[in-house]
Amino acid sequence: RDQLLQKRLPSVHPHHSMLYPLGHKYRRGIAARHATLCLDKVGLLHKGPYTHPTSLANGRLRIGYVSSDYGNHPTSHLMQRVPGLHDASRIELFCYGLPPDDGPSFRKKVSTETEHFVDLSKYPCNGDAADRINQDGIHILINMNGYTKGARNEIFALRAAPGQVMWLGYPGTSGAEYMDYIVTDSVTSPMELAEQYSEKLAYMPYTFFIGDHCHMFPHLMKYEEVIQGLSNPLVMGQVAGKVITPIPDKTLQLLPSDVPPSVGVPTKWRCAIENIPTPGDQEMDHIPPADGQESPLHIRPYIMPPTLRATYNLPEHGVIFCNFNQLYKLDPGTLECWCKILLRVPNSYIWLLKFPAIGETYVQAKAAEFGVPPGRIVFSNVAPKEEHVRRGRVADVCLDTPLCNGHTTGMDMLWSGTPMVTMLGESLASRVAASQLTTLGCPELVATNYKQYEEIAVALGNNPTELQAMRDKVRLGRSTSPLFNIGTFTRALGSLYLEMWRKRAEGEPNSHITHTTVRSLPKNQLICTEPLLDAVNPDEYLSRIMQHSTPAWKTAQAY
Repeated sequence: RDQLLQKRLPSVHPHHSMLYPLGHKYRRGIAARHATLCLDKVGLLHKGPYTHPTSLANGRLRIGYVSSDYGNHPTSHLMQRVPGLHDASRIELFCYGLPPDDGPSFRKKVSTETEHFVDLSKYPCNGDAADRINQDGIHILINMNGYTKGARNEIFALRAAPGQVMWLGYPGTSGAEYMDYIVTDSVTSPMELAEQYSEKLAYMPYTFFIGDHCHMFPHLMKYEEVIQGLSNPLVMGQVAGKVITPIPDKTLQLLPSDVPPSVGVPTKWRCAIENIPTPGDQEMDHIPPADGQESPLHIRPYIMPPTLRATYNLPEHGVIFCNFNQLYKLDPGTLECWCKILLRVPNSYIWLLKFPAIGETYVQAKAAEFGVPPGRIVFSNVAPKEEHVRRGRVADVCLDTPLCNGHTTGMDMLWSGTPMVTMLGESLASRVAASQLTTLGCPELVATNYKQYEEIAVALGNNPTELQAMRDKVRLGRSTSPLFNIGTFTRALGSLYLEMWRKRAEGEPNSHITHTTVRSLPKNQLICTEPLLDAVNPDEYLSRIMQHSTPAWKTAQAY
């Protein structure tokens, strides 16, 4: 607080501020100071303002995506097909890669499917990079980094394009006067919380989040559909040599039928189980790359490796809760809630990652203080991407971290067919999972306080019929809801960019774009009722930490 009042650069980084009990005013202020730092830096270049385009180029809107994460990174896992799916009759697409090409096929896919791909590592001076973008005549420039590693926000501080927008890569406000909009949705960023953003809100119809799972991991969905009603031989690993062969059919449509011609023909697949004798030592030859860079659709045949509880030291019987987020997202209040769930669901376990490994000792010790018997919390190592998504189905229920949700991890769990229980916070980072679940058609898994969160998890854990019904609903929603429909998503995103430009071209001031929303939470489920963050004075919080006393957010819990 004192640092902000004195207009000094805060010691808390914007990306870390979401993990502290700071109110909107403080988080936005921290981001604003870092945005001002970027302005101070580019001021040393003594560059005059750019001349921006005022009309479309050959009738098309020029969009530029700027990112350091076109390689093997969660951002690329989520959006690698978006550039190639934009309607080329309306949008001319530019992608600007910030680091040099390090070889992954993710970047290759983006660069080959994008009309113009520019390697900005060849322009190490931010002024030169901004010059290049301005010379390209970009109408709307998309910041996909925010305050994450590899960002070059100075390019945006120079106002290389007339419209500048935040999307996807950073879960919070930029705090910058030079960023016009943030692409979000009515669940993640309801108008009641608009004051935490320096940008104007631009709503997607359903969710601002997207995942390319139907392209990267289609075998996980089709595998379940084929074996439905059988004894699950592949999962149990009892029948070697059973393979899944994806073949063209009209069973599943991964892209909508009304995709513009410039996007391409919708891809439709079904899978069949075939008995093909395959020596065990040859099975690994057919497993897709561990990082998921190559789709199994390109491989004939594809052997599904056994996915067993025993592989991860999990008990064969019992309810497995899980969370695959990094442990920095786990706050004491959530850990206590998880422990209460374990104690109320007989023969239940929670499966976490050693991410980082040192966290295991602290979590186990704290759980013991809450009365959790030894062996009820199981830790595994971090897995390669394909295995990470595939092994999610071993768990029964994913328990999300309310303070900072599992964003990409949440999509991974839902694609594996595992229900996820979350709790609304008030920051963007704490509401993404609610947006995902609402879009999937499962708002009943969204709680507004710890007590609701606990009750939802306990009900699923103690009622096998209810749990199975919810798992079936999640699995069905992957192909029937908009959550993983990247074609529909990209068309809506393009339309949102066009609306931003229409307002600018007609001389309208920047204002919230909300008429584009389709789905939202009910009013009584919209705002967090757990006083997690804003009720805590930062000085009081710091004092409590120093005294090793009960955290302030716990004293406010309504049990």
